[in-house]
Amino acid sequence: MNNQTSMNQATKVITGEVRFSYLHVFEKCSIDGGDEKYSVSLLIPKTDKKTITAINKAIEAAKQAGIGRFGGKIPAVLKLPLRDGDDERPEDESYAGCYFVNANCTQQPGLVYKNGQRIIDSTDLYSGCYGLASINFYAFNSNGNKGIACGLNHLMKTRDGEPLGGRSRVEDDFAAYFDDEADEDYLS
Repeated sequence: MNNQTSMNQATKVITGEVRFSYLHVFEKCSIDGGDEKYSVSLLIPKTDKKTITAINKAIEAAKQAGIGRFGGKIPAVLKLPLRDGDDERPEDESYAGCYFVNANCTQQPGLVYKNGQRIIDSTDLYSGCYGLASINFYAFNSNGNKGIACGLNHLMKTRDGEPLGGRSRVEDDFAAYFDDEADEDYLS
């Protein structure tokens, strides 16, 4: 294994089960006027010590790998990707009891179900469902900002969840109207 491959493995994490929020993986989206990218916010339960430890180790490896970008030494102040949902998003109950990482990429990530089948229907993968994420961490030094960012590689959906963002499911809205009788006219 060469040094680059070894570093890529040191900065890569396969998470435990997380919840997907602000999910944009079928079409690129611009966030705050920036470049259009595929992106997701990964909500990591604070009880998932294994994933949190792996992320912290990968961030440390990315800091070491980024020394050249940082001018020869790790700066005392760096923007870091692992954030506390209780502190930064106290008004959003879906972030309660979670850390979160915003991950993005310029090429569409691989999207699969837990049986390995590719996800092609955009309604099957949504903000609020659960899954695993393959992510990597890397150093950046841009326009005076220095830090560690999170790249999105792939997502695997493990189960459905309550949709986030206030939008209801079509099945829930019309459940009372579903009927075996096709000749009834609900519009009259």
